[in-house]
Amino acid sequence: MRIAITGATGFVGQATLDAALAKGLTIKALTRRNQHDRERVDWVLGTLENEDALAKLVDGADAVIHVAGLTNTPDTSEFDRANVGGTERVMAATQAASVKRFVFVSSLSAREPHLSAYGASKARAEELVKASDLDWTIIRPPAVYGPHDKDMFELFRAAKFGIVPMPPKGKTSIIHVEDLARLLVALAIPSEASRLTSGQTYEPWDDNAYGYEHTELAKMIGEAVGRPQIFAPNVPEPLLQLGAQIDRALRGHKAKLTEDRVGYMVHPDWVCDLKKAPPISLWQAHWSGEAGLKMTAEWYKSEGWL
Repeated sequence: MRIAITGATGFVGQATLDAALAKGLTIKALTRRNQHDRERVDWVLGTLENEDALAKLVDGADAVIHVAGLTNTPDTSEFDRANVGGTERVMAATQAASVKRFVFVSSLSAREPHLSAYGASKARAEELVKASDLDWTIIRPPAVYGPHDKDMFELFRAAKFGIVPMPPKGKTSIIHVEDLARLLVALAIPSEASRLTSGQTYEPWDDNAYGYEHTELAKMIGEAVGRPQIFAPNVPEPLLQLGAQIDRALRGHKAKLTEDRVGYMVHPDWVCDLKKAPPISLWQAHWSGEAGLKMTAEWYKSEGWL
């Protein structure tokens, strides 16, 4: 079986490619720059704006997993260009190639599109997918963490110094990137269980269906890096917005904290909906929060990040 993957060099996409290879699948993967050769991987040079590259990517594929997207930018107008326009072009190429199965990676932030330009762009992309005649399934991941992640890494690094600043009081679900990747691949492979997922939107999480209080999550990260006693203040929205302005001034377009991100960070409920759980017959999370965070911290240490 041949799977086409966009965003295969990114955090989630790389894990998805590895999970697909572990299943013995052949991969066609979109990349912006030349990559090292890998067995059973056909790299396609191009971007979401290159229609010829997208046509080559999906040609001969049995399913498409659309992971690529823009998650952070100081220019919020870029979200629509990448996440809405990019999804539209990938879908058009998929349909032109007569590929039916389409797995779309959205975001839990699409559940509250009024809170951020990012969430709004993902919600609009979802509507495009739903209106198509593709055999689609949408996945809305919560906070994704794991090896290679540079976003939640900021919290791990802060925990080494005994302090993990968190958003205002609230709860969130999390998921290890390997578990998310296994779900995406399982959805792409034809089976009786995956056929039941056609036309469905899922919100996957780890083994904790009730999510984590922000302070609880901070303490778990502290324990993962060997600092069980940490200070985890809930930072009010005005201070987060000020922090976003400072981060922009210091790191420019590479800033991790943006005003748009603050918009959804301060929302009190990012716990996945129990009614939107993927079928147990198809997938279950392997990594608990505690074990997954510890494994991630150990990876950061082994790579010299911490």
